Amino acid sequence: MMVLWYHLVAALAVWTAPAIASREQIVFNNQDHPRVKQVAIIGAGAAGSSSAYHLSQFAETAGIPVNVTIFEKNTQIGGRSTTVHAYDDASFPIELGASVFVEVNRILVDAVKTFNLSTSSFSTTGEDIPGPDIGVWNGNQFVFTQDNEGGWWDSAKLFYKYGLSPLRTLNLMKATVGKFLKMYEEPVFPFASLTQAAQNVGLLAVTSATGEDFLRENNIGTPFAREIIQASTRVNYAQNIDNFHGLETMVCMASRGAMSVEGGNWQIFANMVASSKSSILLETEVTKIEQAKDGGFDLISKGLSPELHSQILTSRFDDVILAAPFQYSNIDISSIDFRTPDAFPYVKLHVTLFTSPHLLSPAFFGLSANKAAPQVIVTTLPPGEHPPADATAGSPGFYSISLLQDMINPKTGATEYAYKIFSPAPPNSTFLAALLGVECEEGEVSDEDITWIYRKAWHSYPYEYPRDSFEDVKLSNNLWYTSGIERFISTMETSALMGKNVARLVVDRWLQADKLGMGSTDL
Repeated sequence: MMVLWYHLVAALAVWTAPAIASREQIVFNNQDHPRVKQVAIIGAGAAGSSSAYHLSQFAETAGIPVNVTIFEKNTQIGGRSTTVHAYDDASFPIELGASVFVEVNRILVDAVKTFNLSTSSFSTTGEDIPGPDIGVWNGNQFVFTQDNEGGWWDSAKLFYKYGLSPLRTLNLMKATVGKFLKMYEEPVFPFASLTQAAQNVGLLAVTSATGEDFLRENNIGTPFAREIIQASTRVNYAQNIDNFHGLETMVCMASRGAMSVEGGNWQIFANMVASSKSSILLETEVTKIEQAKDGGFDLISKGLSPELHSQILTSRFDDVILAAPFQYSNIDISSIDFRTPDAFPYVKLHVTLFTSPHLLSPAFFGLSANKAAPQVIVTTLPPGEHPPADATAGSPGFYSISLLQDMINPKTGATEYAYKIFSPAPPNSTFLAALLGVECEEGEVSDEDITWIYRKAWHSYPYEYPRDSFEDVKLSNNLWYTSGIERFISTMETSALMGKNVARLVVDRWLQADKLGMGSTDL
């Protein structure tokens, strides 16, 4: 969620940014009946769904019949783009993971238009809710707040406090995004090497530096970097700028046109899969990939649902796209000669959603009783504090607390508020009671004070340490990998871009093999 920068520069935004495929049998290499290509995609998140969608399009244009099968061990399409329902009522959807995308996200924005999905721009809660829109909390005090009706006045305060750093940040972000967008077009796209592509567009130097160093090199003052930009890196990636690379730091500031799909962003990826006419096997885990004698692959998969009764299947494929982090896939690929992707740490983020009739307690944040707490609270570190890279929350103890919206409890008819907390550990009842200013009796908050709660812990994104190389796109002949891009930029859009990139590489390989009169496994 990129709410902080969205609010701070709204009035100052001076830049704009730019199943079996039912295909006709088309003559391919002078064959009346070309063999249908069989492709397996492991993972139905942004990358896997995009791979299937774009593969079907590229193959159709090339006249190549293709049959895509997607294996997904979860119960739904969308990966970390997941929606849950407050009060366990489908009328109240709340994004658990990937909450927003922005107008420069070409693939997602185009998909929304293609599939005629309704979106809503980022907006604040109801006008009658007191308190500033947003506050930056360092564990001791609010170092910056943005009032609901501040507009130009708050922007003036921004310049008064931080000088030209906000404007320099806007210009630096614009230049950085401009370089990244070159990766969508020839001659950079498609790219067989992410490292080389980053070098070609001038971003390798940005990923090699910490956000702190990159900002300093571009004359962005330390107070603005630590109080505003770091608050954005923490709410978006649970990381601080001293151990977070410069490119991802700029991504946190590119919030113009933030939006989400009404009912959940997962619908983008579900529509991609449906449009591709791929076969989708939910609750099915791939356990082993073996090299076949013909150069293809045998995939061994296991059903996870009670209905599938742990059924074991073996299927043959020409190409396999691994669209999930290899280190968490638990797939045995030991019989194949392949380049093993590096294992790297992911942030274990705890997300807590809950509803309550209470607003946040001013006393929790050291405010007087007649002064309302901000509706969205993002955090930074107090001066001089530098927690270790694997304990990034520091003294604030959490990354963000957001009042998402007000809603009517369907059981009581009372007005309540939906909240989301990002933290390194699950907030306990004592913390939640203090946050709301209510009693905590016998270690529990009453059902009247917290009427619904949902907790989720997951490996949300990698620790984005500075680096100058990235995982290979091709692990072996006809074995492809998308998750290397997560250490470059970890977003729905970049995963979708890598899915599209791999799809283009696969079809180009088929075309090259046909041109040379050989099987694609010989290339």
